[in-house]
Amino acid sequence: MDLTNKPTPGVFINEINAFPNSAVGVPTAIPAFIGYTPQALHEGKSYLNVPVKITSFADFQDIFCLPDHPLSASPPKQYSPEYYLVQQKSQPEKGDYILIFESYYSIAPDPYTIYYLYNSVKLFYENGGGESYIVSVGTYGPPSKKPMDIGTQIVNPNVTLTDILAGLQLLMHEPEPTLYICPEATLLSISENGELMENMLLQCTQMQTAMSIFDIIGGNDPDPILYTQDIENFRINTGSVGLNYGIVYYPFIGTDIMQKQDIDYINLFGGDVKQLGSIINPASHPNPDIAAIIANIQNPASTLTTTQNNNALLNASLDYSYIIKEVERIASILPASGAIAGVITMTDNQEGPWQAPANKSIIGAISLPIKISESQQANLNVDVVSGKSINAIRVFNELGILIWGARTLDGNSQDWKYIPVRRTMIFIEQSCKLAAQAYIFQPNDKNTWEAVKLSIGNFLTDVWKQGGLQGASASDAFSVDCGLGTTMTGEDILNGYMTISIKVAVAHPAEFIVITLQQKMESAS
Repeated sequence: MDLTNKPTPGVFINEINAFPNSAVGVPTAIPAFIGYTPQALHEGKSYLNVPVKITSFADFQDIFCLPDHPLSASPPKQYSPEYYLVQQKSQPEKGDYILIFESYYSIAPDPYTIYYLYNSVKLFYENGGGESYIVSVGTYGPPSKKPMDIGTQIVNPNVTLTDILAGLQLLMHEPEPTLYICPEATLLSISENGELMENMLLQCTQMQTAMSIFDIIGGNDPDPILYTQDIENFRINTGSVGLNYGIVYYPFIGTDIMQKQDIDYINLFGGDVKQLGSIINPASHPNPDIAAIIANIQNPASTLTTTQNNNALLNASLDYSYIIKEVERIASILPASGAIAGVITMTDNQEGPWQAPANKSIIGAISLPIKISESQQANLNVDVVSGKSINAIRVFNELGILIWGARTLDGNSQDWKYIPVRRTMIFIEQSCKLAAQAYIFQPNDKNTWEAVKLSIGNFLTDVWKQGGLQGASASDAFSVDCGLGTTMTGEDILNGYMTISIKVAVAHPAEFIVITLQQKMESAS
């Protein structure tokens, strides 16, 4: 207190900080979603190729969704995939199909209309998501007006590697995101998907602030036998750089994300109800009610909305209801990455990044396109050659659908094979880095060194108390050194270097629990 600068007599209070600068834990679960959105416009300003931080799905709707007036009779569809029913001579061996009037029809999408980001963000928030970044690299492209070849993998030419890589590059200037997610990556070709994953892992290695969550091409409709080729393609195409910054989950998940109002006759045959009418109202089984509804859709004689016409068709035709239900189910099969990000966020908020995001259910998941057995998971969990571990999503009796794995892609590494270890280290590294910034340009002397040690030590003690570090005592869990003769030489000090050495014992998950049972011999009483 400056006693010489008081204008009047009286009593004055001078507050002195009782505590030194302290380290504060950085946020650990802020995903960045890169992909295509219904729009990217807010109050006349474009947000294409701009990383935007949001805190809720309502924020996402305000900026990246088409305007939806609450009194609108026909609200706009934020995502409107198109599907075709292709008649087959016999029961199809591959792909989804339905049977109507003794005829088989394969259900094939127009691949140009398939996108995943919108529904992935919805799943993220349903599963406990909070703050996130959205990088919209474009809006939906035009449809091709034809179905893809039956039995082939969906590749959307409107989704381009160039667009997504440009969006990824924008995150080089955003250190806050801790997870990178590209839901539409599996809509690229196998080779382009591999190039994207390699770039994501490289960027994570350079930034040291984020991990990438991947999905596997083919996980939406895996062959019960040949699915292993999809796994092999993935492992071949992920490269060898930054594997401890990568996480992958398999397969996709069947969800309840698409509702009845999201799919109608507009989503079939590119909106051509004439083709639809030939299936649900064939000449061999005429229905005058269906014919009248379809005629009114083609040549409106009233002001009925799409919703009203759709409801009329649902009531008039069981076959139409069946078609809509199946298309809704297929359109709701999504990459798991968005939901996983939500589970990670919820787990971090409840416990911390040191808790594995595994043995947990996924809200909204109601089915899996393939049920992985214990023996099948063994080949996913450990790969002797590449070491690229894949986390399974499995169905368990009476427990439902659970995330059943906690490994990074670096499965052969004793240091980095577990997700919570890698994420805890990112959390500690970035938190300590932020704490150390407070001492830039401070005197490089003993007082500063002791303050640094105390600041970081207090932070690590708190992490240890929460279960993030293992050890019977704080001294067993970590150590912090900073000083002349321990971490620095006199030359280091002259050159302006202050070196802090931190050692931590990170808690590893109990991945294998072995129960030993031994029959005890009867003893005499």
